[in-house]
Amino acid sequence: MYRKALVNSAGLLILATAAAGCGSIGRDPITVGSVPEDYRTRHPIVLSEQERTLDVPIASGARELNIPVKSNIRAFAANFAASGTGTLIVMQPVGSANEQAVKRVQGDILQALADGGAPRSRIAVQHYDASAHGSAAAVRLSYAGVTASTTPCGNWPDDLTETVENRNYADFGCSSQQNLAAIVANPGDLLGPRQSSPIDATQRGTVIEDYQSGTNGAASEVRY
Repeated sequence: MYRKALVNSAGLLILATAAAGCGSIGRDPITVGSVPEDYRTRHPIVLSEQERTLDVPIASGARELNIPVKSNIRAFAANFAASGTGTLIVMQPVGSANEQAVKRVQGDILQALADGGAPRSRIAVQHYDASAHGSAAAVRLSYAGVTASTTPCGNWPDDLTETVENRNYADFGCSSQQNLAAIVANPGDLLGPRQSSPIDATQRGTVIEDYQSGTNGAASEVRY
């Protein structure tokens, strides 16, 4: 009788141990713990107002701007017109060897800014002491604009060879977030979708008619 009870107890102990083992496999702490590790939460993209600059070097013998430099200035002005706030500042050097050359090309700079879309009323010309900047002191263009950015990359607090946790490392996804923030044309698009334009009923009807008539092949069997 005692031996039979002992066997039954041993059987129950084995079943309990097996059940506990199955329960621990189903609730693997490594797998479950890795779920909330989202690089978008660790490295969020935020919008902030930052200064954007463009330095235009002017040689002391320059009499006009070349085509590539004008193109750079127009692109800078286009970005200012799209996302700039306040005033676009044109900082001209004074006291440098190229001071007279800068005065000669000032009209070209202002014209390139206007061609790029920067309103003349929002452009301010200022001067700075460039006596210690050599013979090719730059004309600095600057404005404050809304910029998308994320946290600086390169954070490696842990040794990846000394961990057995199935988690993303601290710097995981940072470069992707930085690249996305840098290439987005309009930082405001990260806040949400833009308002949809009204439907052009006439154009929609034309497109559906062309599709049904099969202008590029056999007529479609689809009818609306």
